Amino acid sequence: MRSEVARLDVISIAALCLLLLLGGCAGLRGTGDMGVVIEREAGRVLVVETTGQSIVSKVQGLGNLSHASVVYSRDARYAYVFGREGGLSKVDILRGRVVKRIVQAGNSIGGAISQDGRLVAVANYEPGGVKVFDADTLEPVADIPAVYGDGGQRSKVVGLVDAPGQRFVFSLWDAGEIWVVDMQNPAAPQITKFKDIGKNPYDDLLTPDGRYYAAGLFGENGLALLDLWHPEAGVTRIMQDYGRGDEPLPVFKMPHLEGWAIAGNYMFVPAIGHHEVIVFDTRDWKEVKRIPVYGQPVFVMARPDGRQIWVNFAVPNNEKVQVIDAASLDIIQTLTPGKGVLHLEFTPRGEHIWISVRDEDRVKIYDTATFKELKSLPADKPSGIFFTTRAHKIGL
Repeated sequence: MRSEVARLDVISIAALCLLLLLGGCAGLRGTGDMGVVIEREAGRVLVVETTGQSIVSKVQGLGNLSHASVVYSRDARYAYVFGREGGLSKVDILRGRVVKRIVQAGNSIGGAISQDGRLVAVANYEPGGVKVFDADTLEPVADIPAVYGDGGQRSKVVGLVDAPGQRFVFSLWDAGEIWVVDMQNPAAPQITKFKDIGKNPYDDLLTPDGRYYAAGLFGENGLALLDLWHPEAGVTRIMQDYGRGDEPLPVFKMPHLEGWAIAGNYMFVPAIGHHEVIVFDTRDWKEVKRIPVYGQPVFVMARPDGRQIWVNFAVPNNEKVQVIDAASLDIIQTLTPGKGVLHLEFTPRGEHIWISVRDEDRVKIYDTATFKELKSLPADKPSGIFFTTRAHKIGL
């Protein structure tokens, strides 16, 4: 009898374990439809999922997020959040918690993750330079001071991106230089410097194939272009009529080059100080058309299939979003999500777009085919929206 009872107990325990295992499996999820929304004033991120259009969790304690950006690990489980005060936070978006957080500098402006996903680099204003960390532990790997001139000065670093060949590329605001850093041997980074590229490079664009790195110039017209397939050719100047022009113009917010759109052979860029989106042909970098828009454009972003271009605007016209048809180059829709539209992010295949509306404390979701508002999620002063699809894109 006793052995029979013991046998029944074993069966019961095994059955219970199976139920627990199945229940655990039912709770598992992938990260392919997830992302984070920056709540800039709260120093917090919302972890979201796009299939059910819901907030999964909230992660606190991330410091100053006034100019925050995010990159993802290769498996899209960990978000690396770059804070303005030099904070670098590794966030587990499945568990909704901070794995590790360090403050590595006094003033930072974003970062990048290497091609193999093993290194995270941070661009610093103060002290000027780039610091590189182990993506797993956040232990320091390399310190690359942005020294220039006689070596006694350090420049602010902007436009830091990852590039093929285990490289990081960035610009030096004060020095007017572009640096390419080969990190194949992390203990001995190989740096190639391109000098005299133009006055005050302020941001970058890396083409989706990782070939061309373009630096916008705040101090003069045009862009500095580096062909990473042929770096020996040096930096060339393109789009010489692009910029603030000879006459000073009121610029309410400098556009982010990373938000520029490439669709087919066309590049769509925000005019600086003007109410226009300028279209260039990437085959010869010549201007094709200027499209009048509602305000000074900030982000000009292409839907994943390249058919639509969505544009938001600087103050005081930051309550609207306009949509450009990439085939006709005409505006086909104007939406009014609300005051303080700061950022836009497409779902992985572009059927929906999420829009942060800071002054209404909402993130609004729209259907990109019908332009209908689908849902509105509460968020405390939301700014950047970053989905995990970025984990598998070059330069984001």
